[in-house]
Amino acid sequence: MRGRPAPERTVIIDGKPLPEVLDEAMIRDVVYGFYDRIREDALLGPVFNSRIAADDWPRHLERMCDFWSATLLRTARYQGRPLPPHLAIPEIEERHFRRWLQLFAETVEAICPKEVASLFLDRAMRIAHSFRLAIGFHRGEDTTGLCPIGYADLARQSGGAKP
Repeated sequence: MRGRPAPERTVIIDGKPLPEVLDEAMIRDVVYGFYDRIREDALLGPVFNSRIAADDWPRHLERMCDFWSATLLRTARYQGRPLPPHLAIPEIEERHFRRWLQLFAETVEAICPKEVASLFLDRAMRIAHSFRLAIGFHRGEDTTGLCPIGYADLARQSGGAKP
């Protein structure tokens, strides 16, 4: 049957259409920029570099691009479970999540327009809190008082503000 082509699907996140400027290229820039910072970071670099071999980084980066594409653009490119590898890292602590979010915030603020940076960071903060809860539960810790890391927490660490 002939007719007009179906319109592209509009992605709605938190009740708002996804900004048109957010695309695969921006996701790639964020992922690659962020992990460049991670690999050089004094706190996080050793954790990541001890678990991801140098020749495995390209595959990991593409997997992270797939993850963020699925998370924000609602593609079906990521097929996996991101939590189990993090459960296997015994040294991961609160300070690692705070530093991870700080570097992520710096990266998205440097690369993305404000509304896209906020979208990325909101998702990253939700993921970090979910992982913190799951890791604490997995370790048998009491997580009932565990509060999400917020914008103010990141601002205190980096001197920055909400994107």
